[in-house]
Amino acid sequence: MMQTEKLKLVSEWDKTFPKSEKVNHKKVTFINRYGISLAADMYIPKNVENKLPAIAVSGPFGAVKEQCSGLYAQTMAERGYLTIAFDPSFTGESGGIPRYMASPDINTEDFMAAVDFLSVQDYVDADKIAIIGICGWGGMALNAAALDTRLNSNDGWNSIGCQSFMNQPILKYSNEIRSAVLIMHGEKAHSFYFGKDAYDAMIQNSKYTENKELLVIPGAVHTDLYDNIDVIPFDKMDDFFKKNM
Repeated sequence: MMQTEKLKLVSEWDKTFPKSEKVNHKKVTFINRYGISLAADMYIPKNVENKLPAIAVSGPFGAVKEQCSGLYAQTMAERGYLTIAFDPSFTGESGGIPRYMASPDINTEDFMAAVDFLSVQDYVDADKIAIIGICGWGGMALNAAALDTRLNSNDGWNSIGCQSFMNQPILKYSNEIRSAVLIMHGEKAHSFYFGKDAYDAMIQNSKYTENKELLVIPGAVHTDLYDNIDVIPFDKMDDFFKKNM
């Protein structure tokens, strides 16, 4: 049996955003195929009776689940999805050594491990699972979507960094993604060209362009899509997932 790391999880509410009265929250853990234990916050709509569509959220690059990925997850749970916001390997409450590093292959696997975890939850419809990658994790989400055919849709906004990524063909097969993809980006974001280039690569010579979208938010800068709830287009995201999951 694979020996896994014992994680130290904070039990009290420790987020940068208020706790919603519309959802239940709990800490959960799961393991990726590299044997790294990942920590996540799970958000479940109250008074659940039927199986729900599910979403896994991670990012931005270098951030933790107590920040904007948790905000995204809680907000989507308020709209009827079972969600998790997870710390990627080497980050936050998740395991992995050395700390505070990124690995394209391992972090792509983190998303796939999150899908594994969600697919066996009692309240999840395993045929309706999606992912949201924020900032640099938009690239990981696209990479995972190219590999994992279980995904119905994914949503991300993209900006990739860290030297180890330079020699990795991280979006080489993105034009083979069959699932629906929504890439969102702020019009005034310094990283806008990353999202535009990722979208162009995804649809170039692709047979699966009908369910791909690029959404540009007028006047928005890079960090507006972190936690500015007046700018983040949650209505659009909800409509996109309902249409494609």
